[in-house]
Amino acid sequence: MTKICGNASEFAASALHGYSMVHRDLVKMIRGGVMRAKPGAQGKVAVVVGGGSGHYPAFIGYVGSGFADAAIAGDIFASPSTQAIQSVVRQADLGGGILLGFGNYAGDVLNFGIAADRLRAEGYDVRILATMDDVASATEGERERRRGIAGDLTIFKIVGAAAEAGLDLDAVEEIGHRVNRQTRTFGVAFDGCTLPGEKDKLFHVPSARMALGLGVHGEPGIGEDNIPAPQALAQILLDKVVSELPADAPRRVAITLNGLGSTKQEELFVLWEALAPLLEKAGLTAIAPLVGEYVTSLDMAGCSLTLTWLDEQLEQLWRAPVDTAALRHGQIEDVEMQPEDFAAESSVTYMKSSTAAGRHGGQCVSDMMAHLTDALAKAEAELGHIDAVAGDGDHGQGMARGSAAARAAASKAAASGAGPATVLSAAADAWADRAGGTSGALWGEGLRAFSLALDDNALPSSQHLALGARQAMERIMTLGKAKPGDKTLIDALVPFVETLETQLAEATPLPQAWAQAAKASQAAAEATKDLLPRLGRARTHGERSKGHPDAGALSLALCTDVVGQKLYASMQENSLIVEQRHQSAGL
Repeated sequence: MTKICGNASEFAASALHGYSMVHRDLVKMIRGGVMRAKPGAQGKVAVVVGGGSGHYPAFIGYVGSGFADAAIAGDIFASPSTQAIQSVVRQADLGGGILLGFGNYAGDVLNFGIAADRLRAEGYDVRILATMDDVASATEGERERRRGIAGDLTIFKIVGAAAEAGLDLDAVEEIGHRVNRQTRTFGVAFDGCTLPGEKDKLFHVPSARMALGLGVHGEPGIGEDNIPAPQALAQILLDKVVSELPADAPRRVAITLNGLGSTKQEELFVLWEALAPLLEKAGLTAIAPLVGEYVTSLDMAGCSLTLTWLDEQLEQLWRAPVDTAALRHGQIEDVEMQPEDFAAESSVTYMKSSTAAGRHGGQCVSDMMAHLTDALAKAEAELGHIDAVAGDGDHGQGMARGSAAARAAASKAAASGAGPATVLSAAADAWADRAGGTSGALWGEGLRAFSLALDDNALPSSQHLALGARQAMERIMTLGKAKPGDKTLIDALVPFVETLETQLAEATPLPQAWAQAAKASQAAAEATKDLLPRLGRARTHGERSKGHPDAGALSLALCTDVVGQKLYASMQENSLIVEQRHQSAGL
């Protein structure tokens, strides 16, 4: 439900008033909508757009220089009244005639049509432009039945630029109909939207599914499918709009990747990354693309893709300067795109170990990192859930990302013949770089400190490993300022290091010593549930974490256990090899 609502019946009016107060440098509120605070030149064609509220920034967010002269705002998803349209047009008129723009919906067609007739009877030269870009709402052969959705932005922006350039009403109208014919949109929804004051959404989409061909008035769409990977979703959206692109159409296109209300811009950028190579493959050149929220449907989750194929005149108008609350830029110049070099790190080289033992040791470290990555990937959801109790729930993701990057770096270093110190150092830097945050930095520095205890020309010994563990612990404590009892990974790391050193001092074989240390680490990690955090982001929500173990301590203990199991398996494998050699020698 809408959380900030007040009187639901006054929601649209309150939002309009609040908007005009915030942007008083650009607009002023009038009966039925808003108009430019500083009107355009006398004799200019007045571009007046409008429709129901609930689509911000459409339509009021597009009033300003280079775009609309005024906007009429109806109630939520409802056409403005005939009287409101007439009132706004009368105040916005500059003497050059009026172009009325709106989406092709029954209520809008009726009210804008009646208002246009009445205004003409009063002596105003009024033309109407109903947008029809939604390919899901009717076939190409029945284009007059198509809805206007996110294509409103492209169409009205180009029309507004034409009027701002001083073209007369006939020319502005012709451009409007031309760009309308050359604009196509298709969208998907991951969940419905909620009307102000209502407790439930207008429609629901099952988990992990998406509705195809949605409208922007809460319509649920014409089909349903599983939510695919970004690359597949980009292909679906593009195929729907490109399928109607005439063979002789210009290959330069204005593109809007539009969020519908609650799909975040970062998600749209991920989708754009997948879309860009598909555009290139289709032979299309994106001109001044827009990615963000431009025509929304309250809090609907979803997105749409709009393409407008551009001739030379339309491209110049699309690039023209604009100054509104929602869209603001100067003249957009053509920029030659250069391929980005994402392979810079491929030039990194690693020193090859001078001994077979060192190269074998480097491969052992790489194999160990692979086992850690697999274990942390399986534990990602559980660690995230535990972290969410008093943190932000990203610990599992961070550990999974960091270890995966470390695995790749270690594998590369080992493949070049690097020894254990170099392999672990490469893994450490990759872990810190990819995991990010406090945890990533501490793990990266801890692993790097561990690597300094290893010898690139020898297999890691028990002494190497014990020293490495202590150096890692000391480095993490120095950087993080944590000590036992603070409810951090240190609570699991200190008993691990101390137990390992004690066991090795008593001549316990390494696999058994490590197993005992890992057991101590696990017990200490579980015991953090009784502690209150004194450091880190969980500190401010300390009481909430009481009764729950620390996610950082648990992941540290998990890693020690995984390494211990691998050490034991390696010992068994080596023992078997030695036994087979003895048997083959007749001993």
